[in-house]
Amino acid sequence: MINAATVTHGLRFCAMTPRLVIFDCDGVLVDTESTTDVVISDNLTRHGLRIAPGEVHSLFAGGTMRSVMEEARRRGTILPDEWLDEIYASVFAALRHGVPIIEGVFDLINALDRAGVARAIASNGPLAKMEISLTPSGLWNLFEGRIYSGHDHGPKPQPDMLLQIIADADVRADETVMIDDMPAGFLAARAAGIRCLGYVAVGDPGRTMGTGAKPITDLAEVINILNLP
Repeated sequence: MINAATVTHGLRFCAMTPRLVIFDCDGVLVDTESTTDVVISDNLTRHGLRIAPGEVHSLFAGGTMRSVMEEARRRGTILPDEWLDEIYASVFAALRHGVPIIEGVFDLINALDRAGVARAIASNGPLAKMEISLTPSGLWNLFEGRIYSGHDHGPKPQPDMLLQIIADADVRADETVMIDDMPAGFLAARAAGIRCLGYVAVGDPGRTMGTGAKPITDLAEVINILNLP
């Protein structure tokens, strides 16, 4: 039963308790992006492209390292063929020092468990990166077996990864909610027919405009929006 509804950007987000919630990883579960932005900025500077961490974030947040490589080359930067291996090694080394957990994550997971709502992760990052960033907090174990990477299932904004997740969970798209912090995720959810909450606590909150995502700034809001106990 639909208990309530709110209207956002001309689309209707029905506050109906789902059977499945899909989380993005970076920026929703853990804050890896600030560390990654610095690593990419330092690396590209060494290769002759001066680009500040803030610009890295604006250009590439929610995307893939391959898109970073392609844009750097488009700007005339000479990157070696093994650059993807190089940058991932640098990012992994930095992340092993530890990353902050987004406030409210464990309260939300506990609420989903009480309501019997399944959970999964859909990230454009590789599984190896997620294992490094999620293991120290216990999040890797909490999601194990339900962690999906765009490297294996097609990156967001394509809907393929999300469609694979709902198929594996044996639920319908209209029984699913996505929580993401970037337009690539918002658009993937829309293409898959999945309701989406746009976590915009950091950065431009206007990035949900035109995507159908309902903006939120606190994960505690999700508990109320989805009528979780």
